Amino acid sequence: MSFSPGETLRTIRETRPLVHQITNYVVMNETANVTLALGALPVMAHALEEVEEMVALASALVLNIGTLSAPWIESMLKAGKAASARGIPVVLDPVGAGATRLRTDTALRLLDVVDVTVLRGNAGEIATLVGVEAEVRGVESIGSAVSPAELAHEAGRRFRCVASVTGPVDHVSDGDGSLAVANGHELLAAVSGTGCMSSALTGCFLAAKPDDPLAAAAEALVAFGVAGEDAAEDARGPGSFHVGLYDALAALDPTTLDGRARVEQ
Repeated sequence: MSFSPGETLRTIRETRPLVHQITNYVVMNETANVTLALGALPVMAHALEEVEEMVALASALVLNIGTLSAPWIESMLKAGKAASARGIPVVLDPVGAGATRLRTDTALRLLDVVDVTVLRGNAGEIATLVGVEAEVRGVESIGSAVSPAELAHEAGRRFRCVASVTGPVDHVSDGDGSLAVANGHELLAAVSGTGCMSSALTGCFLAAKPDDPLAAAAEALVAFGVAGEDAAEDARGPGSFHVGLYDALAALDPTTLDGRARVEQ
């Protein structure tokens, strides 16, 4: 594993990869903007008639189940299969898995038929998918009987992907190696959609570093966490923090980012 969030960020800004996102309409604007602020290019295409063609142009695919409907599920399945056939990395964000049967079943179905590269969710969502008792209220994780580090390891092993469990400390594992990322700020939990934003940024880092998904997933969380720390410095509350987060992502310095990473194996 080669870990350097600064070097990967530099690659993103030099190559400007296209990241195809089939995501929920609560955060569609936010995830597009953080993708742009980081230096990549977003496309938000979910029509069944075009997803295969669009994903063929992309360097990563992000699937987010936050606002499900039957046509969107079919589009996610179709795009995911097309990405898998082409070796394009796929991020799955199982928003609200555990809250309803539709969300849980859809996430498990996508994990079954798509070669998911990174599964990015909160502790309650990931616990539900690996069969551990957890409380999910709406789309928020209330608690789980198993630690986030253990959940990441078990999900990575079971689904043969990288599992990225985000929270006050983020835990990333492929079922073998594991990383803990302590960057971030409590205001990230005060703005709707920051988990979805981290999934979008995971897609950006995977697009630039597809052969090392464990490192790429952790690097994305470092970059997002550092941006959160910077945005919080001048924030007066969640609103100004939200605006400042875009500016902080755009201002991330590849030459200093590695030194600011708070990561433990």
